[in-house]
Amino acid sequence: MPARAYWQGQIRLALVSIPVEIYSATKSGAQISFKQIHEPTGQPIHYEKVVTGVGPIDVNEIRKGYEVAKGEYVLLEQEEIDAVKLESKKTLELTQFVDASEIDVLYYEKPYFVVPADDLAEEAFIVLREALRRAKKVGLGQLALRGREYVVSLKPCGRGMVLETLRYADEVNKAQSYFREIPDAQPDPELLDLAGALIDRKTGAFDPQEFHDRYVDALRDLVERKRAAHGQKIIEDKDSGAARSGSNVVDLMAALKKSMEGRGAANDDAAPAPAKKASTRKPAAKKPAEPAPAPAPAKKPAARKRA
Repeated sequence: MPARAYWQGQIRLALVSIPVEIYSATKSGAQISFKQIHEPTGQPIHYEKVVTGVGPIDVNEIRKGYEVAKGEYVLLEQEEIDAVKLESKKTLELTQFVDASEIDVLYYEKPYFVVPADDLAEEAFIVLREALRRAKKVGLGQLALRGREYVVSLKPCGRGMVLETLRYADEVNKAQSYFREIPDAQPDPELLDLAGALIDRKTGAFDPQEFHDRYVDALRDLVERKRAAHGQKIIEDKDSGAARSGSNVVDLMAALKKSMEGRGAANDDAAPAPAKKASTRKPAAKKPAEPAPAPAPAKKPAARKRA
């Protein structure tokens, strides 16, 4: 268990209050961090807090200000901001329950693990977790985090629960404005079948361990090669495929069709249906050739006996 919880408070359902703690469920992955360097000296560039007409200032003199008019600000102390009373700063009240499928994926933002704050809270915590699991519902409420109030969802996750912050409706762009130009047409059934077959071939269980940031690996490799080259410029001249245009979509689908046909021929064991059709066609081609030689030898001996 991490030493410090991200948030401590209670989940309230009607008259039941459950003390809980939440912890961040994600962390930053491996990244390549660059600094700005002054090339002539090789020294890193620093940034100073500067006031127009005054110059560099002490960070202790900085206050938060809200602009109420052009050039006019209301200054606030951090203590004043922290003292703003909002029930959701310490209480998550579950006000609605919905099917998880009703929440569009665009609204989900960041996940957190939720655990009971102490032994006394465990029983009520487990009851709520299992009730949500049995009903196959997600609890909704509002919670103040990171200086703002979020809509959040709550759902079971193993022995615990997961809380996810959600975006407000005005924070999500309407898809229609982006999808409007896409024609409302049905695809060719044959091409649709080919695409479906390709999806079936590549269908499997999700394993996040199989994926990693290849761009980070490539940048690390670039840094090592640049270091070995003693600072000489290294430019990879590779076809990135950026020259492809929309006119190649038809060619892509034709290539998909040929690719699927080639795979079917190469993988007869994996595709029993085509193999059976091939076996029924071959005997049909041989049947006309078999009866031709049989009648000739049968008639000749009969003619000789009569003579």
